[in-house]
Amino acid sequence: MIDRAAIDWGYAALAMPGETISGDRCVIDAAADTALLAVIDGVGHGAEAAAAAKAAARVLEAAPREGLRSLFDRCHEELRTTRGAAMTVTHFDARGRTLAWLGAGNVAGVLLRQSEDRFSHLGLLTYGGVVGLRLPSGPVSTIAVTPGDLLILATDGIDAGFVEGLRYDEDPQKQADRLLMDYRSMNDDALVLVARLGR
Repeated sequence: MIDRAAIDWGYAALAMPGETISGDRCVIDAAADTALLAVIDGVGHGAEAAAAAKAAARVLEAAPREGLRSLFDRCHEELRTTRGAAMTVTHFDARGRTLAWLGAGNVAGVLLRQSEDRFSHLGLLTYGGVVGLRLPSGPVSTIAVTPGDLLILATDGIDAGFVEGLRYDEDPQKQADRLLMDYRSMNDDALVLVARLGR
């Protein structure tokens, strides 16, 4: 179930030119005080990449409040017969004001925050590996967040330079649309998710 009480969010995606289906996918499940936000990048592109991403999304959608390590383990088992996927999965706790995350592969995560009159961005640590083929064993990371912080998750079809184009005060959907247009690669599927954490 998607609810905008805990977060305000938007995402934008395009398949690689020449493809009719994208292997990039996002999952958003939010309630009044918690939210799971994930971006999945099936290996390669086309139908097989899309099948891997869809399989991982089914696991996340079925148990969005489960622990991140358990979700990764379950996705890993589900994806063993597929190409596999890179993915970053986050859990926002509005009451505790924390963001937890776990990532495998090259789905980038950035937290954009304001402190007094200054803005800073923090890259979220992810581990090497491919869910379904070689799952990393690193721990879940957790950080304190402030209401209004922006979380941005992007597949590798979005150029890493997107960090320089982030805007703290822009509407999440408008920002996702702009980042996709300005930083997408023409050689891969591309997806960017932008979420404002809390109010």
